[in-house]
Parts: sequence; C-alpha cells; structure tokens
Amino acid sequence: MTLPTDRFYAVIPAGGIGSRLWPLSRAAVPKFLHDLTGSGRTLLRDTWERLAPLAGEDRIMVVTGRAHRAAVEEQLPDLGDANIVLESEPRDSTAAIGLAAAILERRHPGVIVGSFAADHVISGESLFRAAVEQAIVAADEGYIVTIGITPTEPAVGFGYIHAGGPLEVAGADGVKAVSSFVEKPDLETARAYLSSGDHFWNAGMFIARADRLLEEIAATEPELHAGLLELAEAWDDPATRGPAVDRIWPTLTKIAIDYSVAEPAAAAGRLAVVPGLFAWDDVGDFASLAKLNSSGRAGELAILGENARVLADQSSGIVVSRSKRVISLIGVKDIVVVDTPDALLVTTSEHAQRVKSVVDALRLGGSGDVL
Repeated sequence: MTLPTDRFYAVIPAGGIGSRLWPLSRAAVPKFLHDLTGSGRTLLRDTWERLAPLAGEDRIMVVTGRAHRAAVEEQLPDLGDANIVLESEPRDSTAAIGLAAAILERRHPGVIVGSFAADHVISGESLFRAAVEQAIVAADEGYIVTIGITPTEPAVGFGYIHAGGPLEVAGADGVKAVSSFVEKPDLETARAYLSSGDHFWNAGMFIARADRLLEEIAATEPELHAGLLELAEAWDDPATRGPAVDRIWPTLTKIAIDYSVAEPAAAAGRLAVVPGLFAWDDVGDFASLAKLNSSGRAGELAILGENARVLADQSSGIVVSRSKRVISLIGVKDIVVVDTPDALLVTTSEHAQRVKSVVDALRLGGSGDVL
C-alpha cells in the first residue's frame, strides 16, 4: 500500500514582480530570481532545494510566465520539460495553482499537490518537512490544508488563520480545524489576534488532493474551473496546448486562492491548519529585507550588493547597491536606499510598504521602461 507522501507533487508558482521591492525587483527580473539573503542562491533555487527532499526532483512543477522560462530553466536545470507550465499573462493564484492541479490529476489520478511560493525565505528545514508531511496526511483525508506561522508581531500585511480544536487524523497529530480565514486585518484587530494565541499567519502554503482542490474551485468559480479542465485536457499535446492557452487563459477570472478556496473551505469546515515551527519571511518590503539581513542589533546598517561601495557614519537601515556609485550615509536612521543603474529609491523602513504606490504612479505616468 502506498503512503500519501508517495503521491505528493510540489507546485511552485513563480509569478508577480514583487512591486514593494522596486527598483530591485522588476518585471524582467522579479523577486524570486534574486539572492536576497546573501546565500549565493536565488529565492527560487532555495525553494527548489527545500522541496526536492519531500517530493523528488521529478515531482516538482513550476508555474511561471513565458518571459521567465529561460531564467527559470537556468536556475533549475533538473526541472523536466513536462513540469514547467507557462502562463501567457498573470491571472492570479487560483488559475496558476488550479491549472497545475488539473494537469497533474489527469496525469496521476489521486495526486496530492502542495503549493509553495517561489519567493519566501524559510529556515529550519527539518521542521518545514515535518509540517508538510503532516499536511500531506491530512490532505489525503479530504481536507484543504494550510501551514500557519506563529505571529511575532501584529502585522497588518498578512492574512490570519483562526485555529480551532485538534482534528483526529492518524499520523498528523498537530493538525487543527480552521474556524475562519481572514485577509489583512487592521492594526487593532491584528493586536487582538496576536494576544489570543490561536491565530496564525497565512504563509500561502496549500496542500490538498488535486481533485478536492478542483472541487472547491468548481463550487466558487465554475467558469474558471471549466476553463482549467479544458486547458488540462489540451496540455500534453503540443499541437493543442498553444492555441488553447491563447484562447482560454486570458478569459480566466483573476482571483487569489485565498478567496476562491481557503475562505469558503474554512466556512464549510473543510480547511485545516498545521502549525509551522520553522522561521518564515515573505520578504514583502525593504523593511523586511533589512531585518532579514541584520543581526538584530539596534542601529545596524544592512548592505546588499556585490562590490557595494558604502560609507556610513551613525546610520541604520538597508542599502541595496546594483551600481558602481559610492553611497555615503551620515546620521540617518532606518533609511532605505536602493541604487540601480536607471532608478534610485530613497525612503525609510516606516514607509517601505508605500513603494508599491510609486510603481503604480510610474505605470500610470508611462514610465514602464523602469518597471
């Protein structure tokens, strides 16, 4: 008899430009193609190496944009041709993950899929694997399973998972029911969640049987579901795949899987959570990047960039250098400086989340050449 882990397939959605990390992250070279930790590996490569021991290199599928195919294949030389799914344009996470699930279910009926973002930073590999293994077991029982991260601050940029009581799932002692699934609360609510002790951050990791995931999509987005099945049917024939993508993909509803699957599954009692005891960061802005690359000492300046030329006196924050310019900082606190050959960003950690509004303004102003 096979174990649930023997039917597990990892899916890596590699999309989005990471606009809050502009001008470092661009449409041509998005966040997941950068080394943001000084490890010498991109976030995408780190994700692959984290998942390979769980699924095996031949059971990892990457969903990415057509424009990023060459860069993804360069980063992941062991990625099989059949396991790269190319989007003609971004259609959000339900379409990306749902298409992967539909393709894999046609190829391997009964497959269990797990979706893991390409651009998150995780440490504590054994703890990560233990959490995913429990999630796989619970998924085999029919649950949609997410992995929750214990919050360390009242962050308003994350979704929250309200955990209920333990579920009786043999081989997954840590799995809990989910009472509700809430996206990005205000600060007062986030503080209440933090003090309650029964809320987790949503890290965007979803594990489920592919057929169950598709059932949830069908219940909330029937037209999207129908389009995914039609695409999956055409996918493995090169003669039909391209025309099907060009015809169907642009018509698919743009909706995050949090709204199409997680929230309704939680309301119906079909969502479960496994607490993740590993360290996790989605590196959502430059304030997060500064913390990630500091030792935790107050007044520290983090510097990223090969051959960065930075002179600092009584300054803190982060400098990301992608040019040959000398950058001098004197008496500035919590500053963010991102220097690239064609764009310069200067802000503070407090306002790091507002970088996205700059990107929006540049797009509306016709300055797409720097995006």
